[in-house]
Amino acid sequence: MNLDSTFWSLTTEQVLQQTDSTASGLSRDDAKQRLTVYGSNSLKQKHKLSPLILLVNQFKSPIILILIFAAVLSIYLQDAADAMIILTIVFISGILGFWQEQGASNAVEKLLALVQVKATVLRDDLPQKIPNDEVVYGDIVLLSAGKNIPGDCLVLESNDLSVGEAALTGETYPVDKFCGVLPVETDLSKRTNSLYMGTNVISGTAKAVVVNIGKTTEFGKVSERLKLRPPETEFERGLNRFGYFLMEVTLILVVLIFVANVYLHRPVLESFLFSLALAVGLTPQLLPAIVSVNLARGAKRMAKKLVIVKHLPAIENFGSMNVFCTDKTGTLTEGEVKIHSAVDVEGRESDRVLLYAYLNAVSESGYANPIDTAIREHRKFDISGYQKRDEVPYDFNRKRLSILFDEAENVVLGSSKVENLSQIESSHIIITKGALKNILDVCSTVETADGKIIDISDQRLKLHQQADDLGSNGFRALGVAYRDFNQNSFTKNDETNMTFLGYLALFDPPKAGIADTLKELRLLGVTPKMITGDSKAVAISIIQQVGLPDQMILTGSELGKLSDEALMQRVQSTNVFAEIEPNQKERIIIALKKAGNVVGYLGDGINDASALHAADVGISVESAVDVAKEAADIVLMEKDLNVLVVGVKEGRVTFANTLKYVFMATSANFGNMFSMAGISLFLPFLPLLPSQILLTNLLTDFPELTISTDRVDRDQVSQPHRWNMQFIRRFMIVFGLLSSVFDYLTFTALLFLLHADPTQFRTGWFMESVISASMVVLVIRTQQAIFHSKPSRALFSTTIAISIVTLLIPYTPLAGLLGFHALPIEFILLLAAIVGLYIFCAENVKRIFYSHVKF
Repeated sequence: MNLDSTFWSLTTEQVLQQTDSTASGLSRDDAKQRLTVYGSNSLKQKHKLSPLILLVNQFKSPIILILIFAAVLSIYLQDAADAMIILTIVFISGILGFWQEQGASNAVEKLLALVQVKATVLRDDLPQKIPNDEVVYGDIVLLSAGKNIPGDCLVLESNDLSVGEAALTGETYPVDKFCGVLPVETDLSKRTNSLYMGTNVISGTAKAVVVNIGKTTEFGKVSERLKLRPPETEFERGLNRFGYFLMEVTLILVVLIFVANVYLHRPVLESFLFSLALAVGLTPQLLPAIVSVNLARGAKRMAKKLVIVKHLPAIENFGSMNVFCTDKTGTLTEGEVKIHSAVDVEGRESDRVLLYAYLNAVSESGYANPIDTAIREHRKFDISGYQKRDEVPYDFNRKRLSILFDEAENVVLGSSKVENLSQIESSHIIITKGALKNILDVCSTVETADGKIIDISDQRLKLHQQADDLGSNGFRALGVAYRDFNQNSFTKNDETNMTFLGYLALFDPPKAGIADTLKELRLLGVTPKMITGDSKAVAISIIQQVGLPDQMILTGSELGKLSDEALMQRVQSTNVFAEIEPNQKERIIIALKKAGNVVGYLGDGINDASALHAADVGISVESAVDVAKEAADIVLMEKDLNVLVVGVKEGRVTFANTLKYVFMATSANFGNMFSMAGISLFLPFLPLLPSQILLTNLLTDFPELTISTDRVDRDQVSQPHRWNMQFIRRFMIVFGLLSSVFDYLTFTALLFLLHADPTQFRTGWFMESVISASMVVLVIRTQQAIFHSKPSRALFSTTIAISIVTLLIPYTPLAGLLGFHALPIEFILLLAAIVGLYIFCAENVKRIFYSHVKF
């Protein structure tokens, strides 16, 4: 349903009436019915493909369709037997692909359900968390800092609500939102009573009614026009390049072979089917299914290690990652912020500073954070004499939280009383705490240890030095300030002419064993880099404790003075970025990528979304705010770098096994088909019938289907690897030619030593082709010697089974139907010798190849 397109000009009562809703929300039954009628709240409607459609999709390849058409035409021309065999083999291949993709699809669906972003809605007047795509028009949503806005909404109630709309309007700074009615002609960026899908709450709270969902939202209309889709990963681009390369080779080869066979006066239909069958043999049609299975299987393994993959192609980037950027809190440290002390400007313990910090922390209603939790738990105060009047919530631009109180006449601090109480008696008082620099920016005076109020101008250097002293001891310093005030409400513009009172010293101890974890990351070829908003002194203290090398530390102010080109040079040698502003994180990530790195970024906060989008692989945690979790490709169920290390290894295993199929498709199989094309020009008969080519291709697919289960050598996991088309071309040329050499050796043996007739020739070469292509998989799956790297049980068993089946087919009733004939024992022995010699040579060529060519 699409509500009145000018809903911002309506009253809340009119909107509730149009949506047939109430301020207490929908009933569960009504919401369920709306979901059924209007569909899910998604920009890309999620309708899982039925098994039948998925099966039909296996036959959408142009080559397969032409082959089916040609087979049907062959039936019409009274050549039914061969045509039925071709159709049967094509159908079996399709069933294999369907089985693989159906399993992968089901596995991925279950994993994604673990990290769904949820919205809080009122159903039957009770708050209930539901997946965002189950939100329906008329739902009443409850919003707070860090929440994604699940649809276009009209604000019903708000409390200091601030929303980031950069994704929709391009507006850099958060926009304040209020309840109210606006003129019809109000521009999108000025609709202060409206909230839009694709944006997120920066601070404050609100209650709003959903008026549009999915594609009918403003963001949905934009995405429909632009047909937005996630950017391709490097691996996806590599697969596409590989696909185009094979397509060009296949097209040229098929046309040449068809023309040559027609020129040699062979039957046109038979020549056409032969050419098409060659095309199927050359085309790695199982590549999409095998990539999907490898990624899905890798995602399932990673899920067992508490790593959930949202965007499957990101697994490759995870394995290729060579730079990992993270914040400090909760990853390098325990993430449990504790209060060490509250001190005045002279560095002496101060109950007054602690009281004001407690008042501020216990009264905030916006962005929940661990610092306020730590303050509340550190020490309790009797604040019954104070009454909260107003609040300006924390945001990431001001980095301050201010609250206005009615002030008490007398305040008890544990067993003692506040000294100099006369100086703080006033009708109202604003208490502000936040990042030290941002607090000092709004202070014009400072309260000394003996209670005097003096001008701050001459004290700034001393105040910063005091903070540096705390930082050098590993403590993060927050500032606390106040201002007497005589009104019942205030805005952020009233945060001025304040009096600086003192510091809160916070500490967050490094995680046990974090130094060993970072060392393991470096041994895996991943360089950890810390990006923190904390001071340089605190950053230095932390890196010394966790063992990060301090080659160079770059602060936010220094970074701001660098051009993009200069920053690209600096980021390579910089391991710690301190005093970083939220909007600088994305710039750091982009600079690292431009310098040629595959960059991972771990973030869980409101201000991490842009950096997560910019990174090659965005990593968040299950406990992160919605906007961060939504932006991430990978979600850690625990904020633990040990989990990340396991994930990196699993990513590399998945990547390595995917590439194994590519290597196989460009070696024995490719070589066999190339040989077949060449020899067909010199023989008076087709070297293999079309149905036999397809059967060869089908049988050699079986071992390759088990690649996702294969073991991966340690050296393939120890360092990041990236898609390398030049390497793949070289591999194809070397091992494809090696395969062709032994194919032509087989041709020579069959024709000149054994004097095979056409049926014996086809049978012999079918057996040699399938068995050699299957067995060589065991060689090229590893860079190590074949006996030093064990394949998985599934791969080894399937390879042996296919070899046995291939040997038996000519001796079964199927032989006549397929055009084969039982071979004498001397044929079998000679073919076995050729296969054995091929495997021996492939093993030695592999050793020489990898000694000269590095992947």
